[in-house]
Amino acid sequence: MRVLIVDDSSVMRKIVSRGLRQAGFKIDDILEAGDGQEALGVLAADSNFQLILSDWNMPVMDGLNFVKAVRSGSGPSKSIPIVMVTTEGGESKVQAAIEAGANGHVKKPFTPDTLKATLGQFMK
Repeated sequence: MRVLIVDDSSVMRKIVSRGLRQAGFKIDDILEAGDGQEALGVLAADSNFQLILSDWNMPVMDGLNFVKAVRSGSGPSKSIPIVMVTTEGGESKVQAAIEAGANGHVKKPFTPDTLKATLGQFMK
């Protein structure tokens, strides 16, 4: 299983990566991007991911616009599940992300158990 983590904080990318492993998911490879635009470049070069975890608030291209860009594109990356990992827990923001094509969300701070419960359906 390959996962793409998109967050402008390198520390948070490491926390998410560690949380995934602590949750017991069998992950072969984790790639990282510092914002949505960088993540689009990663996907253009290699779309062989089973899950994308994206922050909401990032410079250059935020998570919502990243989701919109991925879902409006063509090719295999269009169908990769995208889960928002964010402090933005308001219902209107969550609804906007779902309407844009996100498959779910995890609220920070999270535990490995939270990740397992939320992401289990995508981590087959």
